[in-house]
Amino acid sequence: MFASLLLCLTFIFCLRLIFRNRAKDNNLPPSPPKLPVIGNFHQLGKLPHRSLQALSKKYGPLMLLHVGCVPTLVVSSADMAREMMKQHDIVFSNRPKTTAADVFSYSYRDVGFSPYGEYWRQVRKLCVLELLSAKRVESFQSVRKEHASNLIKMIKQASFNKEAINLRVMLVEVVNNIVCRCVLGEKAEECNVRLGELSRRVTSQFTHFSFGDLFPYLAWMDILTGLIARLTATHRGLESVFDSVIQQHKSDATSSGNNDFVDILVRLQKDGMLDNHQLTADNLKAILMDMIVGGIETTSTTIEWAMAELMRNPNTRKKVQEEIRRVVGKKPNIEMEDIKQIKYLNYIIKETLRLHPAAPLLLPRETSETVTLGGYHIPAKTKVLVNATAIQSDAELWDRPYEFCPDRFENNPIDYRGRDYQFIPFGGGRRGCPGITFGIASVEYLLANLLHWFDWELPDGVVAEKLDMSEENGLTVHQKIPVRVIPVLHFP
Repeated sequence: MFASLLLCLTFIFCLRLIFRNRAKDNNLPPSPPKLPVIGNFHQLGKLPHRSLQALSKKYGPLMLLHVGCVPTLVVSSADMAREMMKQHDIVFSNRPKTTAADVFSYSYRDVGFSPYGEYWRQVRKLCVLELLSAKRVESFQSVRKEHASNLIKMIKQASFNKEAINLRVMLVEVVNNIVCRCVLGEKAEECNVRLGELSRRVTSQFTHFSFGDLFPYLAWMDILTGLIARLTATHRGLESVFDSVIQQHKSDATSSGNNDFVDILVRLQKDGMLDNHQLTADNLKAILMDMIVGGIETTSTTIEWAMAELMRNPNTRKKVQEEIRRVVGKKPNIEMEDIKQIKYLNYIIKETLRLHPAAPLLLPRETSETVTLGGYHIPAKTKVLVNATAIQSDAELWDRPYEFCPDRFENNPIDYRGRDYQFIPFGGGRRGCPGITFGIASVEYLLANLLHWFDWELPDGVVAEKLDMSEENGLTVHQKIPVRVIPVLHFP
């Protein structure tokens, strides 16, 4: 009788559990129809941020997809982003594990991809206070000035020859040089070209298809397709550079007075600055990977989009050039104090980030436990994508949302640092990008120099209004066809 009663109670308990889960499942966010096995994977398209924006207009600001075996929540409104990042930020602060992130971040020892917890808090604090503070960013102004001067010299040569130049190639090179110099130091400049190539491979390989990411039981297929071998080869290339640079800094008795990132990290490692965690060589290299890859791609992409939009909008370009030239005059160099006075340049950068966020789906998050968002049941271990493109072009929040209109930011306190949820190109909450100040400093300074020293023309036959602004997806979304421009020297 006891066994029968126990069996009966177990059966009743299981029924209640099933019905309770079904009740919860019935309160999941709306989902588009899905196919067997692949789920909604086919609906992501070549430009997922655009495809998901279109789907959200039909299914709402919270939408649940099933990408292979991975439940994926898509957040497409400022209200839902605010509720997520303010009321439930801790629950949404984890990162999903992916094949590429595991390889490139030394099994999640970096800042960007490490799981939410004590280690992440300590490493992020270290980066914010020691590497990316406003004071530290200001100390690198001489580096920005030197490499901006080199860029202007290259463009001047092209202007003498009246050549159309591919601005992307030059921007990637100069940003790569600035970031590598700040991160690795002056003595590592011979590594710049190799690091630039490797960082571009990293950003490309982060978006390569992985069976293991979508179907964990098929992770072995990534070995057969050669994905693991490709990721490992790129990782080893980065690692060899980092090992060489770190060893050089450790063996250089005079390096203690320098302030590049490697010097600082080596000193912090020696002093044991992480509580309860050892700052190992892999920790250092994981942090350096974040700084190199994150710093180069987002900065150069943002400047390229800004220049493309200014070529399409000559009146706007003329307005900002007049302000820059009025503030700077005929001084041989632009100073950071000048940048602070050029308000319209700030509006142009804001509008570029609004229309063209470098990472339009931000970095994905993952729920650490079950949570209610927008009245819907969101299960634990759900991948979360915040569609900054959809939010920043919402017609209910932005007038003329698809037009490039920097004037909208005049006397407008909305900022991109994560406090205004209708404008989150760098994310928000605990997982907001800690490198905003570092990246924006280079964007401001390089863009100001390009606009100060040169007038710009399009090649014959290219009409400004019809300039191709189509996108190409990657870890960052960049212009599919690089704009070619003719620099005309303004100051002889």
